[in-house]
Amino acid sequence: MDYKLTHYSKASGCGCKIAPTVLEEILKGTGQAMSFSQLLVGNETRDDAAVFELHNGDCIISTTDFFTPIVDKPFDFGKISACNAISDVYAMGGKPLMAVAILGWPVDKIPAEAAREVIRGAQEICNAAGIPLAGGHSVDTQEPLFGLAVTGRIQKENLKKNNTVRENDLIYLTKPLGTGILSAALKRGLLKPEEYTALLDTASALNSIGEKAGQLGFVHAMTDVTGFGFTGHLLEMLEGNHVSAVIEKSKIPVLNSVKDYMSQFVFPDNTTRNFNAQAHRTEGMADLDFMLYCDPQTSGGLLISVDEHYEVAIEEFFRKNDQFFCKVGKITSRKEKEIIFI
Repeated sequence: MDYKLTHYSKASGCGCKIAPTVLEEILKGTGQAMSFSQLLVGNETRDDAAVFELHNGDCIISTTDFFTPIVDKPFDFGKISACNAISDVYAMGGKPLMAVAILGWPVDKIPAEAAREVIRGAQEICNAAGIPLAGGHSVDTQEPLFGLAVTGRIQKENLKKNNTVRENDLIYLTKPLGTGILSAALKRGLLKPEEYTALLDTASALNSIGEKAGQLGFVHAMTDVTGFGFTGHLLEMLEGNHVSAVIEKSKIPVLNSVKDYMSQFVFPDNTTRNFNAQAHRTEGMADLDFMLYCDPQTSGGLLISVDEHYEVAIEEFFRKNDQFFCKVGKITSRKEKEIIFI
């Protein structure tokens, strides 16, 4: 029997993230009471993972990510969830070492064999990343959810944070936008088979280029684009740096058919939530732009900030590694707004 997983969840994929304003309220006053000198990255910058230095610059990366189904097929759900979780290690410039699974399953609604397919999908991605899926934990829940806790490693000098951009840096994006919109179309029964293939191929493509990019000194900052959308994660990169980003709308890559669905007002509910939290910090987001720029991505691409003098070198690096990329903008001195779309 076919079980359509998205019918069992209120929100899909990274679109089920708690709203930024609510998250702010939850985290208020929860900072570390103790100081840990070896904790290089904690939760103070909303970075993609925590990083702890062991000795001689050798560091451990630790992260977890899980969500409700973005697609209906259990095997594909497992693939996308695993890819999304492992991405947080790559976004720090690190190498993943192993993962353990996090499974919540409504056992009275969906049979165990469907959950087994989710695990199998995750194993396929872990195999592609060269790491073991070494265990996990499961609970009986009202909605299905799945993800991984991932451990990685990195040398301290190669660590890439999300908010270490510099003025005049170039901004690159390594996957097209629109997975949230396509998943909304799927949930409404509108998505065509070839569009589903594009959604799956994009969302289950590992961001392994991040590990190699971490070794490049002219790469200043990295993050991956997930539930807060392109705008939200770019704002995190700018945070605390007294700079702005100028983004060329025409350069932003978009999955096929996404703009057709935008014209039909097909988009996830949480797009509006993102827009409400981000719009006052942007300029030039007009008409239907918000549907794309605030679209909650699931297993999206990397946003990479690169020294302006190394444009040729970074693009040669991408091509040599068969990596999709688009140069979408530049970091500038601080303007009235933090992001300017032109």
